[in-house]
Amino acid sequence: MVNYLDKFCFDGKIAYVVGGVGLIGSEVSKALSSMGAKTLILDVKKNHGKLLVEELIHEGYTASYRYFDCANVEELDKNFSAILDKFDCPDVFINCSYPRTEDWGASSFKDITLDSFRKNVDIHMNSYAWLARLAAEAMVKAESSGSIIQLGSIYGMLGQDLTVYEGTDMHENMTYAAIKGSITSLTRQMASYYGQFNIRVNTLCPGGLQGHVAGEGDSQTPKFVEQYSKKTPLKRLGRSDEVASAALFLASDAASYITGTAFMVDGGWTAV
Repeated sequence: MVNYLDKFCFDGKIAYVVGGVGLIGSEVSKALSSMGAKTLILDVKKNHGKLLVEELIHEGYTASYRYFDCANVEELDKNFSAILDKFDCPDVFINCSYPRTEDWGASSFKDITLDSFRKNVDIHMNSYAWLARLAAEAMVKAESSGSIIQLGSIYGMLGQDLTVYEGTDMHENMTYAAIKGSITSLTRQMASYYGQFNIRVNTLCPGGLQGHVAGEGDSQTPKFVEQYSKKTPLKRLGRSDEVASAALFLASDAASYITGTAFMVDGGWTAV
């Protein structure tokens, strides 16, 4: 009989989490390390990274932190190679990063500039694509099967529902939709190519989550939360730990026959 608990065991496995101290990334880091993975947290926030590692080690888990700026696209090859040399090839590579320019909040169709659009595509979509390729090629070279997970969004699959922003300062985001849609499309292409090496590539697509709004503020307004929740079958926003649980599944052997998917964690938003 198949031991299903063993499918969720990460003992001896190496996991890289890019953006590993963010809203989603910190929970993904906790989830992987708590299940036995040697978790490497890659982020630009040094203090937060070191504190998270201390917390995980205190709990008896194995975790390390390394400063890594994925927005420095020109240096990705060199910097990622240095990490591979020190920490070895990952069995699990998850990108939870959210690189963006300071004017990210002005990305509506009526306000955005070409310069801002191009910069954000470069540091976000291009860094995601190139890092996924670097991770996959490292796995091929090491002759190691692995799982690569990209953070997408419901708005990489659907257009934004503008009615949830009525009565708030929030608005649609041209750049976000372009970037997340591209990441999801690349996942399919990578799954098609790297499947021959037993490397799985999936996109994790969260819906609206409790927490800060990138480029906007520390938290959503009550009006937005109310309007968004009404349109979601589960009638609430999601939590970052719920996204981390899905990441844990996709990274595990329990998902050994799943690749090329856009895995929705959205409370049913895309179902209706």
